[in-house]
Amino acid sequence: MFYSIAQGHGLPHDPFAAIVSPRPVAWISSRDAQGRHNLAPYSFFTAVAYAPPQIVVSSVGRKADRAEGKDSFDNIRQTGVFCVNIAGVADAARLNASSAPYPRETDEFQALGIPVAPCRLIDCPRVADAPAALECRLGRIVDLEGSDNRLVIAEVLAVHLRDDCLTGEGRFDVTRYAPLARLGYLDFGAVEEVFELRRPRL
Repeated sequence: MFYSIAQGHGLPHDPFAAIVSPRPVAWISSRDAQGRHNLAPYSFFTAVAYAPPQIVVSSVGRKADRAEGKDSFDNIRQTGVFCVNIAGVADAARLNASSAPYPRETDEFQALGIPVAPCRLIDCPRVADAPAALECRLGRIVDLEGSDNRLVIAEVLAVHLRDDCLTGEGRFDVTRYAPLARLGYLDFGAVEEVFELRRPRL
């Protein structure tokens, strides 16, 4: 099968997100200018640099109660900070529940009974029991092609690692929590098998 984007795929559902998968999930916690907390998952997310460490998150679409974008995007734009909480397979149900289109004044931490803790270097909440969390400072926002598509570029200022995810050798072991990954359609996956490949030397 071949299709051009302009002509369309003719399938019951768009396969694009299923093709570009698995994708890590950024479980973003933020606050607005009034200090109200928000928590929501974003699957257009990845790390893009080491020194300094940087990540990108895309916000697509909008909510009916926002002039543009969604709650997390607007909060990030207002405050300049946010936290990316990393979710494991055990977090799947509550992560999915936090994706509901709550009114913007709703605190998902409180509504869903998710334990909250303060970040250390930024004024922002985080998921207290997440396997890892990245405290981020907004670098810039890039408008993408298409309506309501925005790319958030941010620098990671600090990292939280849950103690039980560290090995005795000091490695962060993803098999101890099985990172949640977004696939296409309504599908998710979890990384439960890991193998090592050493880069070849010429």
